[in-house]
Amino acid sequence: MTGQDLRQLLIDKWGRSYDIQIRRTQGKIFLQVMWKYLEQASFPLSEVDYLAHLDTVAGYLQAWGGADQVQTYIEQTRDRPRLGKAVSIPLDLGERASEWMLEQF
Repeated sequence: MTGQDLRQLLIDKWGRSYDIQIRRTQGKIFLQVMWKYLEQASFPLSEVDYLAHLDTVAGYLQAWGGADQVQTYIEQTRDRPRLGKAVSIPLDLGERASEWMLEQF
């Protein structure tokens, strides 16, 4: 999965290029689809910066083996990002989870 693949997945599902963040909460890692999106005038990133950010996130997902989990979740969820409410996708990293808990996101 590349950043462009991730963007296309978001557009296909919700029609917008939503911001994506990786968060660690209570010892678990989540990919969050935020409510802000590239097409908003107030979005803080340029398209180039946004795509670079998605490439970084996609790289983590590939390294963790979580890309398929994210794709399946997004395709199947009925949730949608809305003001103040992100779509949180839990990532099951299996035995490798402890390797990634040391790093700050």
